[in-house]
Amino acid sequence: MNESLTLPVVWYEGLARYQQRGIAHVLATVVAVNGSAPRALQAKMIITQDGIVDTLGGGGLEHDVVNTARQLLNGEIAATVSKEVKPKVSETDSESASVPSKAVRRDAVYTKHYPLGAKLAQCCGGSVTVMFECFNVTPPMSVLVFGAGHVASALMTILAELPCQVDWVDSRPEMFERYLVDKTSIHKLGQIDTSYQNSELHNQTAEPQSALSKSKLYNLPAHIRPHIDDEPVDFVRPFIEQGGQRFILVMTHDHSVDFELVRAALDTISDTSSSRDKCSDISEPYIGCISSATKAKRFRDRLIQRGYSEQLVNQLVMPIGLQVGGKEPMAVAVSIVAQLLQQYHQAAL
Repeated sequence: MNESLTLPVVWYEGLARYQQRGIAHVLATVVAVNGSAPRALQAKMIITQDGIVDTLGGGGLEHDVVNTARQLLNGEIAATVSKEVKPKVSETDSESASVPSKAVRRDAVYTKHYPLGAKLAQCCGGSVTVMFECFNVTPPMSVLVFGAGHVASALMTILAELPCQVDWVDSRPEMFERYLVDKTSIHKLGQIDTSYQNSELHNQTAEPQSALSKSKLYNLPAHIRPHIDDEPVDFVRPFIEQGGQRFILVMTHDHSVDFELVRAALDTISDTSSSRDKCSDISEPYIGCISSATKAKRFRDRLIQRGYSEQLVNQLVMPIGLQVGGKEPMAVAVSIVAQLLQQYHQAAL
């Protein structure tokens, strides 16, 4: 998926984007400089699994910084690392090539000292120390929301402020009209803030040559992606099969659609149960459906009658949300998000 219409160029743009979207990244900062070095103190760059933003000076130094950052993201650097012994300033000239780079772990912060000599194919003669700060190493919540009614709208107000990835699906275009950017602004793409979400560009089924002409820009945070689709069931299986912690919220305007979405989720869980033993990335998703006690009983009875096991049906959370009281849309949304966060953080322990 394309991340946006424009890519970040400077480190603070990348930091803001990746923090907002919950994408794993490392902020690398020059925290000490001795002698001559490519960049000054406090120079920064951002490294993700497949990209970089800004620079610490290029060459062998930056190559090692990028590799180290990605090792940290992948958990390839051990938690117990020998403590760093920094050379004196007088030792950073001709002897620098023989001084190995060392990494130090202090909780989630790492530092690494780089003599800028022959070992890095750089002839600056000085040395730098780089601090690595890892963010969002634990994947953010991935939430698939069906329905764009009052509760879902309140839900987006809360999710807009959390590090998560949200796909928001409804078959009714009019439900998203309130979020559309003014048409006069659409013709000025270069002036539109990058926080606006282009739903067509995030739709992998859209034709590339017609994406811009058919695009609709929504005044939503970039991590909330609206989808208008007459076949919402098609979103269920690909979403679950991506692996990681997955949360499905069913709250459409049609109980029959709710039922089919729940069935699709349970079918996918059943089909992937054998694969889960082989692939640790596929975990049990949260499947929640908004309902009254009567609707919940009716759904469970129908599922059992159709041959679903009680064990599988019991994975359905219905009604959803913590029992905190209050029936206003925002009160219900708060109870739902509280339950998601509770399960998300418990699973991350």
